[in-house]
Amino acid sequence: MIALVRAGKDRVGALPGVRPGARIFAVAACYYVAGELGLLSAIVRGQVSPLWPPTGVALVFLLLWGLRVWPGITLGAFLVNIPVGPSVPVIAVIALGNTLAPVVACLLLARVRFSIDLRRMRDALCLVFLGAFAGMLISATVGSAMLVTAGSVQASQLWSTWWVWWTGDAIGVLIVVPFVLAARAVRAPLDVRSCRWWAEAVALLVSALVVMACATRIPGHWFFLVFPVLIWAACRFELAGASVCVLIVTTMATLAAAERSGPFTGLGVVRTMAQLQVFNGTAALTGLLLAVLTAQRNHARLAIKGACAQLATTLADCHQDMTLLEHLLGKPSAEVEEAGSLSSREGK
Repeated sequence: MIALVRAGKDRVGALPGVRPGARIFAVAACYYVAGELGLLSAIVRGQVSPLWPPTGVALVFLLLWGLRVWPGITLGAFLVNIPVGPSVPVIAVIALGNTLAPVVACLLLARVRFSIDLRRMRDALCLVFLGAFAGMLISATVGSAMLVTAGSVQASQLWSTWWVWWTGDAIGVLIVVPFVLAARAVRAPLDVRSCRWWAEAVALLVSALVVMACATRIPGHWFFLVFPVLIWAACRFELAGASVCVLIVTTMATLAAAERSGPFTGLGVVRTMAQLQVFNGTAALTGLLLAVLTAQRNHARLAIKGACAQLATTLADCHQDMTLLEHLLGKPSAEVEEAGSLSSREGK
């Protein structure tokens, strides 16, 4: 286990010049802020939210800074749950569950040699199934069981609470982790096409905002209109564009669900949660997988283009060498023939 932790930490690296204590408090602060934002969309219970960004914040910090920052996750989870109760011992256990889930997810990803570049479909699938689906089973199970034990949630609501908790944590991972990892690696183009690139990026963001503003205000099921925008973002801007659009789309959809506007008008709690989480999960998976697939295709195309250019250069060099060799071999043979003819004439 120690070797696995060291290997994972060495692979993802840690930011130099930042003390461990400062990192822990930075993680706690970010977790707390993300938790306060997540509580704005809580539906079933204070700790249960259909979209819980702190899980993604916790996992991405573990991937970037290593497992040593886990106390910051515990501290942030404890502080964000204090105002909503139910009691300090229960909050402490929930905080431990919220810490254990991303830690286990990080260990699972390190085990399969997950790359934070997210340029391979393998890494995207590992993030989905190990980082989001498998890892977040722990926090959902511990949290919902503690709420039932404390009497905050009835036993008949255990499975619905567990489902909302698990899907909310998983969606938080699928939204936040790609966004942060893409933000680390994004580079604006420096060539003459940069103005056109920025114009298209602005048009993409405006389109996402306009489409979601209409879809969340007009009664009816209009969320499907946003998927062409997600496809546009993934195909043209890869993970950077897709992660930003997914963040915008899911945030606006969650706010609409909390306000019961647009497609959520007149729906009950269960149907609202079901529709919201199905949409958020589908949008996050569509953006992530299509963006990684596009990046993998583009990388392969550039690799093939580079190999072809290298092959053309090699063939050109070979042609030059052959020409030079023919020239060098052709000149002595002519001299030999001329010498032979002179000798034959002198003999006669």
